[in-house]
Amino acid sequence: MAANEIIGYDELDAAVGRLKLGVDPAELHGSLCGFLAGGGRVGRQSVIETLHLDAEAATPSAADQIFLERLVKQTGAELADPELGFEPLLPPDDRPLPERADALVDWCRGFLGGFGLAGAEAHGKLSDEAQEILRDLATIASSSFDFGDEGEDEDALIEVHEFVRMGAMLLFAECARPPSQPSDTVH
Repeated sequence: MAANEIIGYDELDAAVGRLKLGVDPAELHGSLCGFLAGGGRVGRQSVIETLHLDAEAATPSAADQIFLERLVKQTGAELADPELGFEPLLPPDDRPLPERADALVDWCRGFLGGFGLAGAEAHGKLSDEAQEILRDLATIASSSFDFGDEGEDEDALIEVHEFVRMGAMLLFAECARPPSQPSDTVH
């Protein structure tokens, strides 16, 4: 994989397997997104140490370390994308609906954990909208889905996915404004 290619779910899944991380790929990406959205910065420590993940593998290989650094950069750039191009890394649409729904729940659980690690709530008062998004993400994170009509279920998952996607970007915009950008940008 070239250094400028976008990292997808399957590549992340493979890396999680190699590193023997104690989370699935969706939860890892959610944790990273939540940490960045909450104003966290991945510094000298690896993302594994920063997010307090359990890794059975001793130390990531140089290639895996580069992969993780690319993931951090890609995720930060996507969250900050003025074109709103951010997407949670989740199983592709050709995977079974229950697998994709469970991954979205895991992603939200990870997001909340990462957001908490970043300590955004301690840095100042969150807007009512941000607090509501966090409450809604917590509801999704604690959900289990009952499936019935496949078309309706697919539509519902698309709606929840879009809410999560936009919620993550709104929280990032509110809590993680990079100091290099003016905060009075009109959206």
